[in-house]
Amino acid sequence: MTQHNPLEALAPGSTVGILGGGQLGRMLAQAAAKLGLRVHIYAPEETSPAAEVSDKATCGTYEDAASLTAFAESVDVVTYEFENVPGETARILAEHTLVRPSPKALAVSQDRLDEKNFLTGLGIRTAPFAPVDTLQDLEEALAKLGTPAILKTRRFGYDGKGQVKIDRSADAKAAFDALKGAPAILEGFVPFEKEVSVIAARAPDGSFAAYDVGENDHRHHILHTTTVPAALPAALADTAREMTRTLMDGLDYVGVIGVEFFILPDGETGSRLCINEFAPRVHNSGHWTMDACLVSQFEQHIRAICGWPLGSTKRHSDAVMLNLIGTDVEAWSSHAATPDRSVHLYGKHDPRPGRKMGHVTTIYHRQDR
Repeated sequence: MTQHNPLEALAPGSTVGILGGGQLGRMLAQAAAKLGLRVHIYAPEETSPAAEVSDKATCGTYEDAASLTAFAESVDVVTYEFENVPGETARILAEHTLVRPSPKALAVSQDRLDEKNFLTGLGIRTAPFAPVDTLQDLEEALAKLGTPAILKTRRFGYDGKGQVKIDRSADAKAAFDALKGAPAILEGFVPFEKEVSVIAARAPDGSFAAYDVGENDHRHHILHTTTVPAALPAALADTAREMTRTLMDGLDYVGVIGVEFFILPDGETGSRLCINEFAPRVHNSGHWTMDACLVSQFEQHIRAICGWPLGSTKRHSDAVMLNLIGTDVEAWSSHAATPDRSVHLYGKHDPRPGRKMGHVTTIYHRQDR
């Protein structure tokens, strides 16, 4: 078993284990290499974008206890690039090495009902919600919350998957059947003006650092652009960062988190901020930090999980991050030829519809805006 003092920084040359081999793992691995750290990827794929840039990769399932134990004993800390890591996987790893963020943060984020209950328990506003296990539950929830509403699976939903919009109570059965009996949650409609996100980090000693708030635009339920700074009153942006800190302290969180907020209209009573959801990992809406900040969200995450001092979150430029989805990546040459534009491609070879192939960040110098 790898023994570490949780408050002691891991020295350069230590090994970071990353569960998952996608683009977030790839960018984490690149950030770790910059700091003189080694990276070991664990993923079920034989080849992956993250493995291409790492020191070592293990191909194994998330249910293989022997492989997971060997992986944990070969690294000094384990983190993950996606939140659907099985709970048993996290438990096995935590028996042998540090796991950051903690299995608790992972568990809360994996279940939308647990997530909403946890947030409201901290006094943080969310969309109105009700658990749904049966058609009768759904009908009663619709009577209480009204329409339109969104029925979502409690687990394993992302980028618009696992959810159905209900415009009329008469559509309840069709919506319920569409989720095929999966435990669900009904969320009431929130008349928000815009969605923004906070990317923040918390270290093992409780120190906290947040980046400037970004404004998000989605297409087909997938993030299209993030613009920084968000068009938001400074006081509201400060409140969003403080709510994020409250959440991270409540979870005793270590690492980077992405928190999505709805901004409600001025006429709303109470807080104009409503948390939509959070992701216990580096986040798509924080990719702009790679080009507009001295320390990116990826380096910040590595710093936090390794017990290093958190880096500066100061933004030196305004920025717009654009996701390259599917065949959007074919325009890479045009993006690369455009001044003040930085191209990041993920090494994926099959540009399927809805698949994130890369991103582009356009930097705006202050005098240009």
